[in-house]
Amino acid sequence: MNSAAKSVYYFGFYLLLLSAALTVFPNILLSTFMLPETNEVWIRVVGVLVFNIGILYVVMTPINSNLFLTVTVYLRAAILLWFIVFVLIGWAPAMLIMFGVVDFAGALWTYVELKKQK
Repeated sequence: MNSAAKSVYYFGFYLLLLSAALTVFPNILLSTFMLPETNEVWIRVVGVLVFNIGILYVVMTPINSNLFLTVTVYLRAAILLWFIVFVLIGWAPAMLIMFGVVDFAGALWTYVELKKQK
């Protein structure tokens, strides 16, 4: 596995851990980041979606597909932009941006590693 693939691979494990928190004990995670607690099922639905993306990252990265790795860079960077928009229009508290920063940092890591390969 090349270094760019490793960055996505490790990010996949972060997503698996995040999905466990979102699915099993979402309110502990939410309160840690000063986000409002919830009893709605939607936070757990998000946890399942994050789990699926995490599995995709862990399973796909060993093939070293530059297309797949590049797509993850753009998609993860876009998360930060979406979360900033959500905060600016009042749909979410500012703390949500921290989750986007983690995604952006992972995207930047992969981007740098992809550039080193060229």
